Amino acid sequence: MPLILSSVQMHRFTPAPAVVFMALVSLLYLVSTDMYALINYVGFVNWLSIGLSVVALLYFRYERPNAERPIKVSLFWPIIYIICSIFLVVVPLYASPVETGFGCLIIASGIPVYLIFVKWENKPQSVQSKIDSMTVFFQKLMLVVPEEKKNE
Repeated sequence: MPLILSSVQMHRFTPAPAVVFMALVSLLYLVSTDMYALINYVGFVNWLSIGLSVVALLYFRYERPNAERPIKVSLFWPIIYIICSIFLVVVPLYASPVETGFGCLIIASGIPVYLIFVKWENKPQSVQSKIDSMTVFFQKLMLVVPEEKKNE
């Protein structure tokens, strides 16, 4: 993720750049004239991501059964939740494939950001200097600094 999105405001200790970024993305979503289509986009993406998170929970319960967990619940509830999530993802795929296709595009729009800012480690100096100068500009504009790492 770009460093600026994980920065916090110096005086209020709030993630100001992340909040501004989410506000801009939300305004971009409002360009849609069909509010029901927007609800379908966001609903599909929401249920898909939450459902996959619960699938990851089941995966880790299976792969690491002896891992320390602060709360250990019965597997009945996550399985019910996954079944409901599958229903809430599959039905829109069938009922409104165009809107769910846009939802998939919303998810896929994060792939280039991940590839450029996270995965690509050996960036050319010109690209890295542009990213660094943009980070410094937004740090000065919003009075933010990178969050401090906790020593454990």
